[in-house]
Amino acid sequence: MKNLKAVIPVIRSTNIEVSLQYYCGSLGFTKEWVYSQGEGTERVTFVGLQQEGIWIHVSSFPGDGVTGSVIAFSVSDVDALFRKFQNNQIEIELEPYDQSWGNREMYLSDPDGNNLRFIQEND
Repeated sequence: MKNLKAVIPVIRSTNIEVSLQYYCGSLGFTKEWVYSQGEGTERVTFVGLQQEGIWIHVSSFPGDGVTGSVIAFSVSDVDALFRKFQNNQIEIELEPYDQSWGNREMYLSDPDGNNLRFIQEND
């Protein structure tokens, strides 16, 4: 019996609105739900985003991750994503590159310095 169904990374955000613009406006994720509590500068938010059945959570709650984390996405065509991201004027840190271990990879960083790695396994 399989018990594990998915992994949902929690990405730390210091500014939820900026993060949502990046993940939804630039990368193409869809905001599915939002939970917030507090008011003004004490307001914290947790957001569920998805794209093509892949979920990520973005949180400004204290203790939910640290900025500078790494998230790896397994993709079928890293070069197609590269072209899409270029069209959306997203800064690419490492353009699609054939790694010595056999994968083709591309790296970006979100506004909080979280590293996003898009990995195409070469068969």
